[in-house]
Amino acid sequence: MDMRQMIESITREILQSMKSETQQEKREKWLYIFCDSRAHESFEDQFIALQNNGICHDILFLDGETSSWLGMHRIECGGAGKLITADEYAPIPLEVPKEYAGVILPEMDLDNAARVAAGMKGTIKAEIIFSALVLGKPVLVGEDVPGLKRADRRTLKTLTLPKPYQQLFLRHVNEMKELGVEFYPQKQLADAVIRKSMANRRSERTEAAAGSEGQVAPSAKLLTADWVKAQEEFPDGGLVLRPGTIVSPLAQDMLREKGIAVHYEK
Repeated sequence: MDMRQMIESITREILQSMKSETQQEKREKWLYIFCDSRAHESFEDQFIALQNNGICHDILFLDGETSSWLGMHRIECGGAGKLITADEYAPIPLEVPKEYAGVILPEMDLDNAARVAAGMKGTIKAEIIFSALVLGKPVLVGEDVPGLKRADRRTLKTLTLPKPYQQLFLRHVNEMKELGVEFYPQKQLADAVIRKSMANRRSERTEAAAGSEGQVAPSAKLLTADWVKAQEEFPDGGLVLRPGTIVSPLAQDMLREKGIAVHYEK
């Protein structure tokens, strides 16, 4: 391969990668928050389902209560005067939901549930949930969880909370629901995301149709003055006609007097 062919090949690859990145940015993206770097392994099938439906996702791994990893960035939270971000490019927890369509937390524990229900911050989960709810973005949480952190289960060698703590956890869950947090079985979280994404796409298509350049005239081949008279008002975008529609001379004069622009559908 000579130099010219090599440069052409490299340029083509760069342009293709830029195109792929642009297409990727247009796709809806959700954020998964896992307790540690191994907690996501049982969700691979859900990730495949999201990918097959054109939905992207990022994964944030918790590295303790007040720190986490999003890609190569270490995110930390803390009070006044404390460390906020571990590097200059990492967002603070409150900024994280701004880049996503919604947030998914397969596991919720007693501590964070209490913080969220009380409107408190101080942990990665609590701050991200608070930010997402304030921004009006959906927060999906796994409902079939014991309320006990993975680390606590490993340390205490137990899988469930005592009954009084279970009742307390359920009260916090109900309070979280009142705040707008949605709970689904862990295996159905991806299905819930897909349903919401499909609903958003239908809504966007409907809004786009409603906000098109103007009012679409009926499918009649001839647009008459009587039809123009019958319209009480026209949208700012004017009148959109289907290809092949004929406008009568009198209707043209009336539209011109009203200042209504006429366009044809592509």
